[in-house]
Amino acid sequence: MYNVSQHDVVGLVKPAIDAHTLGILSFAQILRDCGIRVEIADEAVGKEIDAILERASIETLTRWIRAKNIDVLGFSYRLDPERGVVIFARLVGQLQSAALLARDGGPLKALWFAGLPPACEAVVQRLPFVDAVFRGDETYQEILETLGLPAHLMPDQAEAELAYDRARLEFGAEIVRNRAYLDVAPVDRSGSLGFGLRGERLIDRVRHGIAHGLPPLMRAHVGPYAEDRAQAVALFLDWTSRLAKGGLLDVLSIGSSQLTQSNFGEDWSGLPNGGGVPINSAEEYHRVWQAARPMLVRTYAGTKHVPRMAKMHEEALDICWHALSFWWFSKLDGRGENTVLQNLEEHFEALRYIATTGKPMEPNVPHHFAFRGSDDVGYVVSGYVAAKAAKAQGIRTLILQTMLNTPKYTWGIQDLAKARALRMLVRELEGPDFAVILQPRGGLDYFSSDMEKARAQLAAVTMLMDDIEPDNDASPPIIHVVSYSEGVRLADPEVIEESVRITRYALSEYRRLKRKGDMPEYGKMPVVEARTKHLYDEARRMIRFIEATIPAPYSPRGLYAMMKGGVFPLPWLSACKEEFEEAVHQPVLFMHGGVQAVDREGKPLSVSQRLFRIAQNLERMGFAPSSVRQLDSLRHARGEEKETHGEKD
Repeated sequence: MYNVSQHDVVGLVKPAIDAHTLGILSFAQILRDCGIRVEIADEAVGKEIDAILERASIETLTRWIRAKNIDVLGFSYRLDPERGVVIFARLVGQLQSAALLARDGGPLKALWFAGLPPACEAVVQRLPFVDAVFRGDETYQEILETLGLPAHLMPDQAEAELAYDRARLEFGAEIVRNRAYLDVAPVDRSGSLGFGLRGERLIDRVRHGIAHGLPPLMRAHVGPYAEDRAQAVALFLDWTSRLAKGGLLDVLSIGSSQLTQSNFGEDWSGLPNGGGVPINSAEEYHRVWQAARPMLVRTYAGTKHVPRMAKMHEEALDICWHALSFWWFSKLDGRGENTVLQNLEEHFEALRYIATTGKPMEPNVPHHFAFRGSDDVGYVVSGYVAAKAAKAQGIRTLILQTMLNTPKYTWGIQDLAKARALRMLVRELEGPDFAVILQPRGGLDYFSSDMEKARAQLAAVTMLMDDIEPDNDASPPIIHVVSYSEGVRLADPEVIEESVRITRYALSEYRRLKRKGDMPEYGKMPVVEARTKHLYDEARRMIRFIEATIPAPYSPRGLYAMMKGGVFPLPWLSACKEEFEEAVHQPVLFMHGGVQAVDREGKPLSVSQRLFRIAQNLERMGFAPSSVRQLDSLRHARGEEKETHGEKD
């Protein structure tokens, strides 16, 4: 094992076909924080790696290694595990043939591999001389330990800010060790109005729970898959009945298949289904509702005929709340046939229908932007504009989903700042005709493939949820429990119920420790308040600009214009890249635990610096003919000096 020093130059490479760069950027930032020079290979090196199995040449990589004086080479491959191992083995063979390894007289003192857990296991077996492998679930501290870097190299500011994350994981590990959570019992909610009956309202269960000091409602995603459709549906009904009898789960979220969402009621012959339970009739949905008694039930919206699907979900499922993705689940992410504008138009029509039912609506939005590289300001703004658009269409109750750990490298204090800034902005919309219910959840790709570590992570993220509103024992009223097995396999009823028990126990234990004074009030740290204020101010500045510049901003065309004009950076968008080129071309970097929009030199850009470029885009595209003049008027009205207009063309 080679211990890295501050004298070493670390080179990081990945294949060009892997568009996701935040893992490498986050890793590079950790090393740079410790005073180590890091070089990230350009696209030419990536393309050479793409072709290494067909054309075994590493001339471009060799020139780059020697030109940059690379001492340690790290390779990242987070696509297909088997192919990743084959490519890495071929790459190592070529490095040996070119005499680039130190043992052959070359400059490279160490090799690292980063990939999905199965790939890492295979690399350890096949190439045992590789100095370190990274599975993607390592903490900042664990990365330093793996590389042999002393903890004192961590900057003082990062040391203090990451103390929260260390405390959360230690708290989670202790909960998992003692297994006291296994004694958590079901909650009696039978006194809630209309409990388990058709027509029961979510808001009544929430109010009953708050009035009686009960734990938050527990929601979980459930969706087994089998090749035989009838067998899969039967298994799902069995799981649903078991969860209903167990009494630990309050809201069953149906993990429906892609075909259920995109081709409901059609002939599926010859079509690939993907994962999830393949429900294909209103009658099957009604059977789910019956099996789920007394749980509340919800499911995904369709990816086409969205208003029609919403009506069917009302009639067949008595759906407890609807969820819409606005821009997403369309051609934008390959989930549906609708163009983005068509999707928005259908979603707005669905919103108007949902408003007539009085049911709540959940904007399933901000994390989809984060998955494609959006900065933290874009995350917050996207959630706000979706909420305000919903209110404008008559929605009276909004379920504010906040996906934490997204991206998974996010520091806890930044997670709190994002959640609080979004909550603060959306709560400003509240009034007699509009209420907001907070629903936090863990990140989709946050959980480790190591089940014990994943259990601890589930408890740790529950601690984070409580700190969003640390002075409010009634918050959060709903928790979306992501099962700890998420990193490995679909959760069955046993795993789901254990995950609920971990979540409820962690929440009560954390609150108990804080009341006793045995746990610091991390949620009240000044740094969290400062980060929240910064994000809130930046998001509010962007929102003011949107509302003053884009005609009818909270309409399908208005939301389309926001994406088209580059309000939300999307550097990792894989589809519709030409249509949304301004979003794709806005670079981001992982900085100080969060994601920041930057210029071409990697320097952070404030919202004010980005606005002139966005205004130019909107004017050029015909969405806001006088947007640049509007921007100058806004600045004049606020008494701002004119700033440099963004990055150089």
